[in-house]
Amino acid sequence: MSTVQITAADVNKLRQQTGAGMMDCKKALLEANGDFEAAVDLLRKKGQKVSAARSGNATSEGLVSIAVSADGTNGKLVALACETEPVSKVEDFRNLAQAVLAAAVANNPATTEELSAITLEDGRTVAETITELTGKIGEKIVIQEYANISGEKIVSYIHSNGKMGVLVVFAGANGADITEAGKDVAMQIAAMNPVAVDKDGVDPATIEREIEIAKDVIRQEGKPEEMVEKIAAGKLNKFYKDSTLLNQEFVKDGSMDVRKFLDNTAKGLTVTAFKRVQLGA
Repeated sequence: MSTVQITAADVNKLRQQTGAGMMDCKKALLEANGDFEAAVDLLRKKGQKVSAARSGNATSEGLVSIAVSADGTNGKLVALACETEPVSKVEDFRNLAQAVLAAAVANNPATTEELSAITLEDGRTVAETITELTGKIGEKIVIQEYANISGEKIVSYIHSNGKMGVLVVFAGANGADITEAGKDVAMQIAAMNPVAVDKDGVDPATIEREIEIAKDVIRQEGKPEEMVEKIAAGKLNKFYKDSTLLNQEFVKDGSMDVRKFLDNTAKGLTVTAFKRVQLGA
């Protein structure tokens, strides 16, 4: 047992330095015999232990942050997730979300792994900083999603609750201002959650599953076998209309689909890709 006298001022100093709780700081100083650097290391190790202990916990809350380059040709999205909504509103958590996004913008990582390895201004990596905040807050914190998308024109949207974000890649604007139209399409993606841009982007396994489900339903309805294929094809077309972006009914004007809306905005305008992220989905 340490015989070093730990004062309230010592505890407060360590708390200010690390952001850890008072009792955690006192215990760390006692264990480290008053050595501040050793106490900081102990608190960081505690953070790593907390992170490991909570590794299986669900992270359904958090914050989605987006940055689009000044020329509109690149967009980055970071979804930093935590376990509970109150933590997502804590200043330290929100500051971390912005720091991770800033690191992505400055270093242009291609993957979450590359983003996690970036060294921040204080000399710690993104991963180490997340681990430390996990220890301080006592909740699992992870980079749930990271996207780095480039194209002719990127438009973004973040839902008001901060838990959903969309990046959309447009082509064929030909100099037209598509800011408002782009936002409308991004909001369409947020609301309608399409599985792909167009028919040819749907995963073959999804198409096969939809056809098989349709056939089963048709047979259960007692339709003749010779009609099954034809009716199933019709149901697949209905799936494309409901679930692929360009073929969806435009939410703001049901008289046209999204493809028509884009063409009306600027002849030849289309969407080539999108990324939709929703925490807790």
